[in-house]
Amino acid sequence: MTTTVAPTRTKQPNSRHCFVCGVENRYGFGLAFYETGPGEVEAEVVIPEKFEGYPGVAHGGIVAALVDEISLRAAMAGQPTRFMVTGRMVIHYRKPVPVGVPLRLVGNVRRRRARTVEAVGRVLMGSEIAVEGEATLFENPDVQLRPPALEALGWKVYPDEAGHAERSRSDAERRRSTDGSASEK
Repeated sequence: MTTTVAPTRTKQPNSRHCFVCGVENRYGFGLAFYETGPGEVEAEVVIPEKFEGYPGVAHGGIVAALVDEISLRAAMAGQPTRFMVTGRMVIHYRKPVPVGVPLRLVGNVRRRRARTVEAVGRVLMGSEIAVEGEATLFENPDVQLRPPALEALGWKVYPDEAGHAERSRSDAERRRSTDGSASEK
């Protein structure tokens, strides 16, 4: 008999104002990121219509921001205060990324060195890779924050709410209706 063990997921911290993870940024995503293994991170997202380029298709710059963040998050796995900056990122757009549908972001570390990390970020539609990015990330000693600065950023693990993916979708709808972006194209 074979026993399947569910993978362990450890939630990473969020900030208050980051465009991708900021819990108080009404214009951003407010995504939650989970470590699924050493140097492995994942998140779920529904890109709202206000971020489309062509009708029904997410703007490439928005998608690049998500790939950048998931790559950075992979580099931070196990070291939540090791802030890094992207020095180089190459994006491969394989398929148009639709708005309004559930997507999965996956980040993995390829190589870790003393002051740099090479990581890969992917946007998945089901099991298909829609976008893949390769990033070289650099440690920035000026951004290694002490506890008071982390507290000021709101950098902490916020509790999950029941139905996080559903909340993300409803938050996106609420933002679209409250900030007038439903008519923006």
